Amino acid sequence: MNKKLKEKVMEALSSVVPITAIVLLLSFTMAPMPVASLILFLVGALLLIVGVGFFSLGVDMAMMPIGDGIGEQVARGSKLWAMVPLCFVIGVFVTIAEPDLQVLAHQVPAVPDMVIILTVAAGVGIFLAVALLRSRFGWPLNKLLIGFYALVFLLAFLVPKEFLAVAFDSGGVTTGPITVPFIMAMGAGLTALRSHKDSEADSFGVVALCSIGPILAVMILGLCYNAPDLSYTPFSIPDLETTADVGAYFASGFPTYIKEVALGLLPIVAFFTVFQIVSLHLRQRQLIKIIVGMLYTYVGLVLFLTGVNVGFMPAGHFLGVQIAKLPYHWVLIPIGMVVGYFIVAAEPAVHVLNQQVEDLTGGAVSQKAMGLALSLGMAAALGLAMVRVLTGISILWFLVPGYVLALSLSFQVPKVFTAIAFDSGGVASGPMTATFLLPFAMGACEALGGNVLTDAFGIVAMVAMTPLVAIQVLGLVYQKKSALEAERALLTAVEADEIIIYDDADQETVRLEDA
Repeated sequence: MNKKLKEKVMEALSSVVPITAIVLLLSFTMAPMPVASLILFLVGALLLIVGVGFFSLGVDMAMMPIGDGIGEQVARGSKLWAMVPLCFVIGVFVTIAEPDLQVLAHQVPAVPDMVIILTVAAGVGIFLAVALLRSRFGWPLNKLLIGFYALVFLLAFLVPKEFLAVAFDSGGVTTGPITVPFIMAMGAGLTALRSHKDSEADSFGVVALCSIGPILAVMILGLCYNAPDLSYTPFSIPDLETTADVGAYFASGFPTYIKEVALGLLPIVAFFTVFQIVSLHLRQRQLIKIIVGMLYTYVGLVLFLTGVNVGFMPAGHFLGVQIAKLPYHWVLIPIGMVVGYFIVAAEPAVHVLNQQVEDLTGGAVSQKAMGLALSLGMAAALGLAMVRVLTGISILWFLVPGYVLALSLSFQVPKVFTAIAFDSGGVASGPMTATFLLPFAMGACEALGGNVLTDAFGIVAMVAMTPLVAIQVLGLVYQKKSALEAERALLTAVEADEIIIYDDADQETVRLEDA
């Protein structure tokens, strides 16, 4: 096995084992799971591990260089009137076949799937164009976020409550394993040609902006549909009896994701081909590396999405139902927090973000620190989401104060941490959230007799919100630590410079010079 591929697979193994162990523990104790469903989950976990390994290597070899190269070429364009619509088109086509978006679209049967998909894609396209304008004119990210989120929450009071959680969830599911690596790399490319004090911070924030577009777009769409038309299609767990049935069930799922991933990667390949012919002109060795990387990415995503959709989704729903039926169903809150803490490490795009943050900050923000902050944020998100499932509290009671706190912190922390934080919100709410945590919340809500559309939906939005606070708190800690280190270094320098020596011969005072 390729050495780098082996390293990536081992990283994925260490990320997936904890959540697998938690599910096994729950299935052996308080939520006994049918053997067939358990085998589905275990096979899904195996596919997940191998898939994340291939995907991570493919991103390093292909997705990041492609996004970075296209971003640089767009940034070089002197005709802004041509670059803005180009960014819009790139955003639309990269988003259209995002697998997470398919999951969301299927859950709102009153609206045709393609209407929701095109609406969300248009939202991403518009805000990718906004990201280009921000890069070109140096608009401050925190002020943009305040303005757009003010508009979001203004519309939130007008949108039917059945559509509200779906709208907020759309912002999270859009930034999935296909769009995130490409958009993040494109953001880095857009700012690569600018050399100023905020260029590091400006390389982040594109995902944050592209997460707002779908929320606004779906809210506007929601105003066009009557709330009574909205309904929820109950989840069905497959009835499997033998291991042969399990194998057949996985085999039936592969063609779907082979097609979906091909459609998802096709726009990126097409845009890269056009840019290569027109302006990039990469050498043959670089082209071969990118082609191999795209194959790794393709294989990895097919394995990953088949594993989580076929194996993890039924397990998540079943566990949610069984735990909610317990006399002490309040245990959903601590269990949700533990699951959230560990499951974020299994999100493929999280590894991409953590690596890019460490690289662009020169190691000042390590992957370990980012991982811990995201895990703590995810744990808080799942705890609050389970409170909503148990009580039926409106999502606005959590999102409004959460975003107010996050936006307030943006004026207190270094700009780069604000950009990283709002990017991380979109990255953390990936396919693991859509295919395990969302079914878990749905199952619990069904068992408790709640309204799935208003109480279970919104978990993606909660997952996208809490990292905004967690990462910026990390920024405050980093800022304070840096200030203390700078103060300590200054004191050391001063002390070294003011040591006094008395010469016995003439009692003259000699000041030592700092070497």
